[in-house]
Amino acid sequence: MDFSFEIHLLKGFGAFNFGQTADEALALFGTPEETQTLEDEILKTSSYVMHYWSFGVSLFFDNHKNKTFTSAEVDNQGTMLFGQKVFSISEKALIELMKQNGYKLSETEQHTWGEKRLSFDEVGLDCYYESNRLSSINFGVLNSGEGFSYFPN
Repeated sequence: MDFSFEIHLLKGFGAFNFGQTADEALALFGTPEETQTLEDEILKTSSYVMHYWSFGVSLFFDNHKNKTFTSAEVDNQGTMLFGQKVFSISEKALIELMKQNGYKLSETEQHTWGEKRLSFDEVGLDCYYESNRLSSINFGVLNSGEGFSYFPN
């Protein structure tokens, strides 16, 4: 697969943009190693997830919106953000990188199981740390109200 592992906040991942379909993901990424459907009865959401474990990427598609790409979770060590290999920089450096690009830290949460979350809500980015090392990143579109997602493309 010839793909750029670069996060484009509020736009997509590499050449794959938010709002594209699961079928388009198949054409770009190939067949996933695993798929699943996640239902949340409280939030009334349903997501179709394509896991590409060997690439360190999971793509999430909204079942209520024709399986359009809405978020991703990555743990690929080569992932880039603003030209930096984000998994190789410190937590402090990540906060500074986001600040230099106009985004402030919204919230930090230390979970009882040891994981720490840094959230940058204005761009739909959550970064998870274990033992002071970045372990995964979640990013996606912004939801603003029932039945609406913000696709800035």
